[in-house]
Order: sequence, then C-alpha cells, then structure tokens
Amino acid sequence: MKKKRSNGSLKAWLYLAPAILFLGVFMVYPLIDVFVYSFEEGYNSASQTYFGVGPYNYSYVLHDPYFLQAVKNTFLLVIITVPLSTGIALLISVGLHSIKPLRNFLQTVYFLPYVTNTLAVGLVFMILFKKTPYSDGFVNVLINWFGGESVDFIDGPYWAKMFVLCFYTIWVVMPFKILILTSALSSVSQEYYNAARVDGTSGFRIFRRITLPMISPMIFYLVITGFIGAFKAYSDAVALFGTDLNAAEMNTIVGYVYDMLYGDSGGYPSYASAAAIILFAIVLTITCINLLVSKKNVHY
Repeated sequence: MKKKRSNGSLKAWLYLAPAILFLGVFMVYPLIDVFVYSFEEGYNSASQTYFGVGPYNYSYVLHDPYFLQAVKNTFLLVIITVPLSTGIALLISVGLHSIKPLRNFLQTVYFLPYVTNTLAVGLVFMILFKKTPYSDGFVNVLINWFGGESVDFIDGPYWAKMFVLCFYTIWVVMPFKILILTSALSSVSQEYYNAARVDGTSGFRIFRRITLPMISPMIFYLVITGFIGAFKAYSDAVALFGTDLNAAEMNTIVGYVYDMLYGDSGGYPSYASAAAIILFAIVLTITCINLLVSKKNVHY
C-alpha cells in the first residue's frame, strides 16, 4: 500500500515538474534578478557594472514626482474600476440570466469589446471624447444638447482624463466578467430557488441569501484578477493619451517602469527594478488582504 502511494506521489511530481521548471525559469529567477538590480546603484546594462549597493534606488523612486503621480493614477484606477466593473457586470449577468430567448445573442454582443484590439477601442474613444478645432466630439455634442459646456476629455483637466480612462477600462474588462458571472449563475441549482419560492421568499432575499453566496467564489476571483489587472494597466492609457503619459499626467506604475527602461528618460534599469519591486509588494499585499477577507465572506 505504501509502495503504491509513493509511486503515485512520484508520478504527481513528474507531472508537475515541467510547470515548476517553467515557473522557476520564467518567474522566480527574473523576480530575484530584478530584486538584486533594485539595490545596485547606477547599474549599466551594457557594461554590466554598477558603482554601489544600497537603498538609494528606492529613495529616488519614492521621491520622484512622476512616480508619485503614477501611483496616484493607478490607485484611483483600481479603486474606481474594480468595484464598478464587477457590480455592473453582476447586474447585467443577472438580467441576461433572466432573459432566455436572446441570452446567447446578448452575451456575444457584450463580449465583443473584450476581443477587440485595445488600440482600436482607444481610437473609438478618442473620436467620442476628444475635442478638436473641427469637432467637439460626440460626447460633448450630448453635453451641449443638455445645456452643459464642452469639456476636452483627452487634453483637458485631470478629472476629465481620469473619467475617460476609468470609463475605457470598465468598458474593456466588463465583458469577461459578464461571461464568468453568467456561467456562475447558470451553475446554481434550481432546487434552491424552487424551495425558497415555496416558502414565499422575496426575489431580493433569494438573491442575497442564495445567489450571492453560491457565486461568491467567482465574484472573489473577478475581484482579485481585477485588482491585479488594474495595477498592471498601461496600454489603456497609451491608447487614449499617447506614449508621453508623464506630460499628460496619466502615467501608471507599469508605464513608469517602461519609461525608466525604454522611454525618453530610459536607461535606468536600477530605478525601473525598484519601481517594479514596489509594484510587486503592493499587489502582493492587496492580494493577501483579499484572501484573508475571502475566508469570512466567500462560500466554497
């Protein structure tokens, strides 16, 4: 019996070996390498040399106004888009679950933004929101029609640019969440609903006491992946505001790392490594907090 168990355990490790090797080579080793670079002051990637070791890179990054602006933008994007996109997706999913005749058609329509190229969607948003000498944009036409004043959402005030970025991000990520939540709702057994209706339970109470607990693992999964995805945001901002995000005051932490490596201010891998480690620490901390919260609120 023990021999069979040991053979089974050996087979399991053999099956896992390729994944563990892949994880070690392409994730663990680069992370350790970046961590080492983050303490090497004045690292030169061409000559592979540096002139000192210490926390100066972290001090520089944490006092860099561009990085602080990127942190502000990223946190606002996370705080606004993750709850809103998840909540709206849940409402739409519940509606789709109730509409049986057109459910498949509507699911396809809602999923289209997710499979569309990011830059193409960004171009559409620029046409809708950008104010030019020849046109105020479709959104401003609507604002004027209701008696409001035109706003330049692309090159105008900070709040307007942040609004467009959040709107764009929600638009892009919501289809995937709708797909996941619709599938989760379909997996809930009808027996629970039938038993609740027999007892005369209201629709809202059924949703709160049965539907939400049953699909809570999927909601938690979407919240976690939403946080991680929002913290990695970069292409969304580029699609709307171009590559010079520092000038537009719309850079993100990932954009800051990219600029330090390859942008106009590029050539500083030590600073980029320090910023990347700070981002990793933020994401890891928030993920751990979410995991602790999920133990009390998620029903597996």
